[in-house]
Amino acid sequence: MRPANATIGGPSSVPVGPGLASSMANIKQQKKRIRLAADQRLENLRYRSTIKTLSKRLALAVEGGDATSVASEHRDLVRWIDRAVSRGALHRNAGARKKSQAARLATPPGASS
Repeated sequence: MRPANATIGGPSSVPVGPGLASSMANIKQQKKRIRLAADQRLENLRYRSTIKTLSKRLALAVEGGDATSVASEHRDLVRWIDRAVSRGALHRNAGARKKSQAARLATPPGASS
């Protein structure tokens, strides 16, 4: 059995293993697709990371108790979640769940809608 980071065909080969490409594309369109997919993956990662950051900011604003900052942070978070869902960076059910959690966090306990 070969170790996960072994190479095939000698020292000039591409490493093979989990998460590593077994070979590079030779076709121009496939090279472009690989590049575009990497760019899209990074953009989706930016959306998810920003949503996490804004969720933490909302939690801090709730702890601080300032109603205007809570409303502002909640509005920003919902806007980012909607944008991420519309472009496909986040599944719509995950987006709805995050918005629901944010709304529960933003509304004071005992307040009914």
